[in-house]
Amino acid sequence: MTTSSNLRALIAEDEPILAAALLQALQRLWPELQIVASVDNGQAVVEQTLKQRPDILFLDIKMPGKSGLEAAQELAEEWPENEAFPLIVFVTAYDEYAISAFEHAAADYVLKPISDARLGKTIARLQQRLQQNGDGNAALDRLIDQLHNMQPRTSIEPLTVIRAAVGNQIRMIPINEVIYFEASDKYINVVTADSESLIRTSLKELLPQIDSRQFWQVHRGTIVNHQCIQMAIRDENGKLSLKLRGRGESLAVSRVFAHLFKQM
Repeated sequence: MTTSSNLRALIAEDEPILAAALLQALQRLWPELQIVASVDNGQAVVEQTLKQRPDILFLDIKMPGKSGLEAAQELAEEWPENEAFPLIVFVTAYDEYAISAFEHAAADYVLKPISDARLGKTIARLQQRLQQNGDGNAALDRLIDQLHNMQPRTSIEPLTVIRAAVGNQIRMIPINEVIYFEASDKYINVVTADSESLIRTSLKELLPQIDSRQFWQVHRGTIVNHQCIQMAIRDENGKLSLKLRGRGESLAVSRVFAHLFKQM
């Protein structure tokens, strides 16, 4: 068990002055806390957190590349199930992410510019949670629910046709024929019952353009047409996978999106 004298934290903040201010404030208010790294983008958050295994993350919500929310979601997918997930403190200049989203939640927040008074309350809350040493899996499940509630909502007219280049031709794929989308480097593989086609975009750009009532994200890199799901299968280790109509392969469901199939 981690003791108060060897607690470790990681700071993620893309503005150097604010990162330094947070570091100095933590050193004043919580001198026993060891800062193992300070990073300035979402990809580095994921890489360094998986490498360093800190007890606490101070995570800026808006960063280059992956946002803090996206980094937290990826960490929730990748984190070893037999290890306690870090406590997360989201750092934000925008209170639309805060207040109601953090009441009785698995994560805390501080608003920029950071004050010693507010940070002191956050530290007290973190120390209390660490002393409770509760069920790490339950805390991670609550965080996953919170991340879903915090994701920004957009209202864009859903796509009805996907335009995919095949050689020197443009193939028009009706959206209802798509079984799933799968991220592949800088492309997305559009999979139907009898074909696969690449489009040059990202899942982040595609998601607001498709109907979330029909297409469910089931993994960081996969969106599936739920009407094409034949069954969800849970293996002996508790991992979920999907059997599809019209395709022979199975799709893995990450822990972050397992809630979609609780009633199935």
